[in-house]
Order: sequence, then structure tokens, then C-alpha cells
Amino acid sequence: MSLLIKGADLVGAGRQDVLIRNGVITEIGKIQDARAGSEQVDQTIDADGLIALPGLVDLHTHLREPGREDAETIASGSAAAAIGGFTAILAMANTSPVTDTAEAAERVLDLGRLAALVDVQPVGAVTKGLAGEELAELGLMARSRARVRVFSDDGRCVHDARVMRRALEYVKAFGGVVSQHAQDPQLADHNACCHEGELSGRLGLPGWPGIAEEVIVARDVMLARHTGSRVHIAHVSTAGSVEVIRWAKAQGIQVTSEVTPHHLMLTTDLLAGYDPTFKVNPPLRPSEDVEALRAALADGTIDAVATDHAPHARHDKEHAFVDAAPGMLGLETALSVVSDVMVGSGLLDWAGVAQVMSMRPARIAGLSGHGRPIAVGEPANLTLVDPSATVTVDRDLSMSLSRNNPWHGRQLTGAVHATLLRGLPTVLKGALA
Repeated sequence: MSLLIKGADLVGAGRQDVLIRNGVITEIGKIQDARAGSEQVDQTIDADGLIALPGLVDLHTHLREPGREDAETIASGSAAAAIGGFTAILAMANTSPVTDTAEAAERVLDLGRLAALVDVQPVGAVTKGLAGEELAELGLMARSRARVRVFSDDGRCVHDARVMRRALEYVKAFGGVVSQHAQDPQLADHNACCHEGELSGRLGLPGWPGIAEEVIVARDVMLARHTGSRVHIAHVSTAGSVEVIRWAKAQGIQVTSEVTPHHLMLTTDLLAGYDPTFKVNPPLRPSEDVEALRAALADGTIDAVATDHAPHARHDKEHAFVDAAPGMLGLETALSVVSDVMVGSGLLDWAGVAQVMSMRPARIAGLSGHGRPIAVGEPANLTLVDPSATVTVDRDLSMSLSRNNPWHGRQLTGAVHATLLRGLPTVLKGALA
């Protein structure tokens, strides 16, 4: 198939046409008509007023399959990802059964290929059954068809320092990385559901102090230095964690990190109404933490934006706040939130958005075919964005099977117009192609 993108704004290169053949960019420049060379162009996209970015990559997605297909499936989550401009997503391991074997990882990989809307890359568990005690089949998952490179126990912190050290030593051998959910269970147990402070006391909600995150981040960057291995800090949420990561990078420690769209915009005061939609793990933080996260993303201390897309069925989410499942949707709105918060404020330009939502995530995950420059010879994994479009979020229009959408009713600026996976449109004019 051949496809011609007419008049897109290529970041750093101005308004250009992009010709794609058989999934690869073959020409960039001014292409005057519907024919290019001696071959007919099968499809043309009018990209006047649109910005072309490398296809977005999400380091942190929950697809719930296998085990909780009532909340999400790989197919529905992939559709939500494509609508959001993503061409690759990493599927977290906390499924049922857990992705802690090579067979389980290959099953997720194959289901993703059947969906065919984004590349679904499995994340392997660090420990068997996410129990935090015995290492999972890290080497076998790495050598499997799934070629797992990112390992995480996700919602369960690898709290035993000896286990974490062994995991870091093990993944170093094949260039892997451990993604840590930083939560010291002695400082913030499983009941903690609100940032610890005046509001948590007033609302009577179990508090989660920022230090519960920060002590694990500090421990793990020191373990990464000791082992010479790579550690990735998932969903950074506090100014203190930012300080530790900034120090670690200055020391040359191999640490990367991510921040979620909701931690870049939403603050803990939203919990005053006890709406369980806003219960998330780690919790929403005060405005001073949000400001620190934005600044850290802008200056490169935080490497990437990751959604932590966490769909939940209504019978798990619609409870009293303390009892509700933590998590919120994020795939379809991530680009718009970053556009509003970071581009709209001048903290990032669109080249910066390409870095934090595509290029760096792909590099962290070892996805060689994604996060590539828009250049001749590169895979045509692309996202076309309308930077001036305004969108009012409607949870009932989501491609996800779940409706725990914290952005419902909000107006956001910047919208995905089209998504291309290896030159094939998965989304056109904001709808599945």
C-alpha cells in the first residue's frame, strides 16, 4: 500500500509532504500530485494544519486480559490506544494468570497481533505471582518470541532489597530494565488512598505520605549504581522523588522515570467529594508536587509520559472511596492533557512532546521500530495531531470497556487526527479507520 500525507508540519522541518510505501517513509518534500514516481498512490491524507509526530509509545498500560475481560481486553485497550495516537503500548504483568512465564508473555504478544491496531509488548513480572519473593522467569521471557525487556511487579512494590538487587543483576545480562512501583508497604499500606496531609485527616481517609515513595526511589537508584544496571521509576508523583532522580542522574546512575498525565494536571483537592474516579495509586498530590513534576518533565529529569491506563469494571470502582479499586483511564486523552498542560504553558514544544511521548519511551523499552525520526527509510509509525482542536471528553464515547474516566466533561486542547501503524491508518479524522 502507498499513502501520501499532504502538507503536514514536520517538527523542525516545516510544512512537508510525506510519501509512504509498504510501511516505510520513501520521500519527504513537495510532492505535487496524486502520483509519485511511476506508481499510483492508494490514499492521500490532507494534513493541512496538522503536526506530524512519531507514533506515541506508552510504557505503562493495563489491558486486563487474561483474567478481567469485563474491564478491558487487549482488543479494546488497543483501540483506545490507537485513538490516543499510540502505535506501541507495554502491557503490564498484573493479569490473571500473571505474566511471569515465557508462555504467558507470548500469549499477550499473540493477542496483540490479532488486534492489529498497535504493537502490544508484554511487560514481565519481576517475581513469581507478583509475590515479591522468588524471581520470575526473567531470562526465559527475554529469550522468548516476546523478547521481554521491561519487568515490573507494578502495583506491588518489590520491597525486599535483596530481591530487587538480584533482579537488577539478572536483567543487566540482556539489557533489561526493572520498572519499580515505589511504595514502601511499611509507610503506606494497601489501604492508603489519599495523599497524607490536612485533607486526608479532614476526610478521614488513610494517608499515603510522599516519603513512602521517596525512600524506595532512593534505595533503588543506589542499588542500580551498585549493580551497574538499569532501574525505571514508574509514575513519579512527588517533588522529593524528583530531587532523588535528579541527583542520581548527576551521578551517572542508570535511572529513568515516567510521569502520568493525571499527576501532571489533577490535584488532591479533587478527593473532597469522595468520587472514587479520582482514587489512583500513587494518589493525586498537592499543587506543589504537580508543579515540580511539570518542571522535571520539561528539563529532562523525568524522561517520559506514561498513562498508567487502569480500566476497572463498575462493580469494582463504584464503591465507597476507601473500598474502590485504584486507577483511571488515560490512553485516549494523554496527548490532549500534555498539550494543555505542557505545550499550552510553554514548558514543552511539539519536539519536546515527541521526545517524552515517543522517542524516549521507545528507547527505554528497547522498541527499535518505534520512536524513530520522521525521515526517509524509517518505519511509518506516525501520529497526526491537530494542535488547535478542542475536545470535550465524554466517557461514554470511550473505546475502553470501562468508564472510570477522570477527564469526563473537561475541555482539552489538541487532538489526535490520525494514527498510522507501519503506514496503515488505524485512526482517521479521530475515529477508527
